[in-house]
This record gives sequence, C-alpha cells and structure tokens, in this order.
Amino acid sequence: MNAADCPTLPIADALASIERMPAVLDAALADRPVEVLRARTEAGGSFSLVEHACHLRDLEREGYALRLRRMLAEETPELEGFPGDVIARQRDYPNQDARSAARDFARARRELVAGFAALDAAQLERTGRFAGRTITVKDLACMIVQHDSEHREEIARLVASLPAP
Repeated sequence: MNAADCPTLPIADALASIERMPAVLDAALADRPVEVLRARTEAGGSFSLVEHACHLRDLEREGYALRLRRMLAEETPELEGFPGDVIARQRDYPNQDARSAARDFARARRELVAGFAALDAAQLERTGRFAGRTITVKDLACMIVQHDSEHREEIARLVASLPAP
C-alpha cells in the first residue's frame, strides 16, 4: 500500500476511523478459547486472530509510530516498510497471547491518535519517502485507515468462519 492508493480523507475522519480499530479486534477476540484464536481458515486470509492482534500491535509501534516520529523530526526521511509475514514467523505470533497483544495494540493506538490529534496544519503536511513516493503525515493517517480496513475485512471473514463463542 502506498499514498497513491489513498484518497484524500479529512484528518478528523481518518482519526475517528483509526480510533475504532482496537474495539473491532477486541470484539473478535471476545470469549474465544486459545485454540480458536490460533485457528486459520481459508476465508480469513493468512492470519489467525492471534496473528492479527500481534501484527497490528507490532506494526503500530514499529511502523506507524516510528514513521510519524521520523516525519516530524527529520526532513523527508526514507521510511522503511514493515515485512509483516517475516516478522510474524520470526516472533512466533501463533504462540503469543492474543489478548495481551490486543491490549498493547490499543494502548499504542491511543498514543498514535493523540499524536496525530496534536498536530497543526504545517505538521500534517510534513513529508517522508515511502515505497518510492513522497507522502505527507495526512497520507500516513489515510494509509493507516486503509490498512485497518483490510484487517477489518479479513477479521470479519475469519470470525464468520469460526465457531460461535
């Protein structure tokens, strides 16, 4: 995903959407036993619920928060991608605690939203280079909205394919 995929979205709308993602994850995890949290189904994509939780947590801290900090502190920094599938294997996501990962994600997401909300118009226009394109801080927020949307859809399909809690 890159800025070219991201339509212009008012920052207030983007932040409202971004803020809702932890609740989506919490609802998916609610009352499910560990073995169900680790289950993968074809309908749910390549991640189980625990893997979604861990991925969202790690991307939030090591991807989005880092990119935002760098864009605010440096002049047009080169921003790294986040190889989610590689990191999932390296960190053994299936054997982590989904609820703990979801709590850590929610905490990191609150901090990220507060960081975005505190920015003035000039800061929202600061730039970085990502995936061969120049993006603004506003573009970064929109990219987060799009990434969350993809995970919402995958999580919804996965939950629909799992036994009811």
